[in-house]
Amino acid sequence: MVDITHKIKTLRVATAQAVVKVSKQDTIDAIKNNMVPKGNVFEMSKTAGLFAVKNTHNIIPDCHPLPIEFTSVEFEIEDLDIKIDVTIKTIYKTGVEVEAMHGASVVALTLYDMLKPIDKQIEIGTIKLLDKKGGKSSFNNKHRSQLKACVFVCSDTISAGLKEDRAGKAIIEKLEQNDVAISKYEVIPDEIDIIREKTITNSENHNLIIFTGGTGLSFRDVTPEALEPILERRIPGIEEAIRSYGQERTPYSMLSRSVAGTLGDCLVLALPGSTNGAKESMDAVFPHLLHIFKILKGQQHE
Repeated sequence: MVDITHKIKTLRVATAQAVVKVSKQDTIDAIKNNMVPKGNVFEMSKTAGLFAVKNTHNIIPDCHPLPIEFTSVEFEIEDLDIKIDVTIKTIYKTGVEVEAMHGASVVALTLYDMLKPIDKQIEIGTIKLLDKKGGKSSFNNKHRSQLKACVFVCSDTISAGLKEDRAGKAIIEKLEQNDVAISKYEVIPDEIDIIREKTITNSENHNLIIFTGGTGLSFRDVTPEALEPILERRIPGIEEAIRSYGQERTPYSMLSRSVAGTLGDCLVLALPGSTNGAKESMDAVFPHLLHIFKILKGQQHE
């Protein structure tokens, strides 16, 4: 199965449609008058669809088990066509498109099974996805000009050449995946004055400054102390999202002192110095964090 452990939970919605075509008006009349020998066609097929939706992962090998938190099955009769719309909602890390299409398929098959004693020429037509929302595709952030970022690795040992940087490179990889240009990458020691100087100097001509390292609790971890006095506005929600995401993966995340805030129109982040900590922090807030640059330009929330 595809690894989705790095994803965040968002509201996912999908609507799928199937079309069942009967061969005569008598079949439609029997449905409307509840005269089908096998029983109430719509109620029975709806029930089958609900079971199908909740058991999709048992039928389709690569589908993940997920919490189905809402399902609706709606029918519309147009001449000899019966249109079936299945809508599903969940708050989870992966979408529900296949669940919706599976549900619509089983509803259509159940209609076929119940109607075949009175109509031998039934056809199941198009089964398709009508709409989907949620996940990465719903949080695309398109900007008129490409965003520019600086990445600074705060580490005495790495700056002294005693250790190789991996956290900063993981951050750069995530930024490049989101079409953010990297204009500066530098390793610096854990010094308050240097961290502040790098922030102030680069904030005017960059959209984003990310520090990795120095957010722990050792006596040399001073990145928060360096940044907090110069940031104009803190963004607690980003900090909370990072720690919440990390806490689901390791209990030590609660010890991190990640920082987020703005200096002018520049977003400044201070992330953990471990490779996993930096990577997971980026996974927690990207790409949806990029929406902040629309807000800083005065645009409205969608």
